[in-house]
Amino acid sequence: MFAAERRQLILEMVRANGAVSLRELARVVQTSEVTVRRDVRALEAEGLLDRRHGGAVLPGGFTRESGFPQKSHLSTAEKTAIADLAAGLVGEGEAIVVGAGTTTQELARRLARIPGLTVVTNSLLVAQALAHANRVEVVMTGGTLRGSNYALVGSGAEQSLQGLRVSRAFLSGSGLTAERGLSTSNMLSASVDRALVHAAAEVVVLADHTKLGSDTMFQTVPTELITRLVTDEPPLHDERAAAELQSLADQGVEVTVAGPDADAPGGDAPPPGSRPRRDMPLPGQRRTQNGGLGPQLRSASALADVPGERGARVADLRRR
Repeated sequence: MFAAERRQLILEMVRANGAVSLRELARVVQTSEVTVRRDVRALEAEGLLDRRHGGAVLPGGFTRESGFPQKSHLSTAEKTAIADLAAGLVGEGEAIVVGAGTTTQELARRLARIPGLTVVTNSLLVAQALAHANRVEVVMTGGTLRGSNYALVGSGAEQSLQGLRVSRAFLSGSGLTAERGLSTSNMLSASVDRALVHAAAEVVVLADHTKLGSDTMFQTVPTELITRLVTDEPPLHDERAAAELQSLADQGVEVTVAGPDADAPGGDAPPPGSRPRRDMPLPGQRRTQNGGLGPQLRSASALADVPGERGARVADLRRR
């Protein structure tokens, strides 16, 4: 395929989906991610799209938000791996809140197997995933339906969360940086997410690697309020993602990284003869006030016995 043909196909994919990862673009045009990245740079120079960390979006990405049909086809294997790990953090009989998003919808499908669970959500998709779970109680917020992501927003949603207290909040968003934390491009969604955070003792962010380093218009969760990030394993050459994860860990966020399941639809099997992905190197460890080492990379041995996590390529950056 000639460069002009490749770039036209890339542009058509971005226009159709709103946002596409470099990994997916490379798979469709049957070339390397290095070549695709060069094509994306050329298209950005012409003003036809915007580069984002790990992918490409339509121009105006700070304010534009893709709808559910577009998001549901992006990074499906990564979202599956993230949801598997996140579900392992939830125990029987807990009360949690789950925000709107395609990754949290994947999480909800796995929560249906946990008995005695109470899930508070403003997402119709999360509620639908749990609708037939006999041992899970689902509590919906009030509010006005936002059709693009099937979420309840507005003052009704926020007021229904007042006085609520749960163990954890599971949230997704449009972008995540160490500097600003989690963000989204819609003001109403951001306001409800902040109310969900206020109701929880801990905050768990679910974000695939394409959102790392992306910053959108409205901050929802500042970095200092994020307890844990569950994400997928960035591509080997993606030094920016590794650096962003290190920066988040340096600020006290527990970071759990899982590789995509090669057997899942859209998953990338390692090339024949290739070596397994090694743990990301961490270029330094901070000393905490009590003299201990700061965030560092560990294997997730403490999580190995949790259902759904066995066999995943996992790394865990934990606070001490």
